[in-house]
Amino acid sequence: MNDLELIFTMLSEKVSTEITKKEDAQRFPKCKDAAKRGGKVAGNARKETEKEIGRPISSNENYLKNTEKDKKKQVIKK
Repeated sequence: MNDLELIFTMLSEKVSTEITKKEDAQRFPKCKDAAKRGGKVAGNARKETEKEIGRPISSNENYLKNTEKDKKKQVIKK
């Protein structure tokens, strides 16, 4: 998972949480609806970002598979 993937995942979660709090969503169906709406917001933002930068956000990277040495190299490169 690269930085942008993480950012859009966090955006989806935060927007979903804010919708749930704002509407005082109780029970699974209402929370599910809030989660779908939060995901839609992040999905739209991702699509707009991909259009602007001209490449997909998703990658095959898996940060957890890298060794500590490789992780440090990734951080230093950025």
